[in-house]
Amino acid sequence: MTDVFTKGAPIAPRRRRAQLNWLLTVLPAFPLVLLVLRLWYLSRQDLPTMLLLVQYISPLGMISALIITLIWTVPAVILVLRLLGGILLVSTPDDAGRSLLSVTALRMPDWVVLLAAMLAGFTWQLRLLPTLVMLLVAILGLTAAQRFRGERWLMLWITLGVPILVGVIVLIFVWPGLTEAWRSGETSTALLLGVPPLLGPLLTGPVPPWSARLVTHWPAVGAALVAPLVIGVVFLRAPVLPDSAVEVGAPGGRLEVVRGQLISVDDTSTTVLQSGGQVTFLPNDQVRSKTLCPEPVRPPESAVEVRGWPLSDSVLSWIAPTRRVTEVDPRCLGRPLNPR
Repeated sequence: MTDVFTKGAPIAPRRRRAQLNWLLTVLPAFPLVLLVLRLWYLSRQDLPTMLLLVQYISPLGMISALIITLIWTVPAVILVLRLLGGILLVSTPDDAGRSLLSVTALRMPDWVVLLAAMLAGFTWQLRLLPTLVMLLVAILGLTAAQRFRGERWLMLWITLGVPILVGVIVLIFVWPGLTEAWRSGETSTALLLGVPPLLGPLLTGPVPPWSARLVTHWPAVGAALVAPLVIGVVFLRAPVLPDSAVEVGAPGGRLEVVRGQLISVDDTSTTVLQSGGQVTFLPNDQVRSKTLCPEPVRPPESAVEVRGWPLSDSVLSWIAPTRRVTEVDPRCLGRPLNPR
C-alpha cells in the first residue's frame, strides 16, 4: 500500500491501515445492530417474541426496509465528506496528509460524487434540493482550487461565477415557494429554500489555516456522533411486517377481527403480532378472511408548493407508481366484513 502524499507529510502506512481496519469493521456491524434493535423494539423487549420474529422474518425483507428507509443518508455522507475534506485540502495543504478527512476527499473519485448527487436528486425532498445544489457548486469550486491553481480566470469563474449564477437561478425558481412558506409561518422551510443558494460562493475557497480543522473536523465528528442516533430513530419506526386484519370465528358463530402485523402462516395456524406486543396464534380452520391494511396517511411535513411541486415529496415519489386507497376496508377498522 503506497503512501498518500500531499504538500505536507504523508500518513504512516501502518497507522493508515489501522484506521481503515477500524472503519471497515464498524461499517458492516452498524446495519446489523440496526436490524437487531428493530426486532428488539418490535418485540417490546420480550426475548421469546424476538426469537420468534428472528425465526420467521426474512432477512431480505429487513434489508429492503433498511435500504428504502435510509437510502437518502448515503449521498449525504459522501457529499459532506467531500466538501469538508476539500475545504481542509485547500486551506492547509501542508497538513492535509495527516488528516483522514482530507485523504478521504483526495481519494474519492469524481464518479462517486456524481452518482451520490444523482441519488440525492431522486431521493431528497424538494425543499432539500437547494442544499444539494449548494454542496455541488462548493465541491466543484474546491476541486477547481485544487487542480487549476495557475488558471486565475478559470478559477474565478468556477469558484465565484458559477456559484453566484447557480444561486440566482435557484432563488428565481424557489422564490414563489419561499414567499409562501414565509407567509404561512414555515420558517424552517423558508430557510432551507433561501439560505443555501447564498452560501455557495462562501464555501468554494480556503478558510484561515488556524480555523481549518475547527470548521472541518469538528462538524465531521459531530455528524458522526449524531448520525447513528438519527438513523436509528428513523429506522426503528420503519415497518418490517405487513399490517393486516384477520377475520376469525367458529362456523356459525360470532366473527371477530384481529388487527396486527402478520408474522407467518403455516399448516395449522396464522401468527399475528398485535400492537401491544402480544403474539396471537389463530387456528386456520377458524380464519374466515384476511386483508392487508394500508399505512395511515401522514399529513405532509409542508403544505407549500413550488410551481406545482410539493416540497415534502421527492422526485422518486413523483415518478414511482403509487397505490391509491379510495376506501378503507372495514376489517382494518376492527369490524367484520359482513356482520351478521
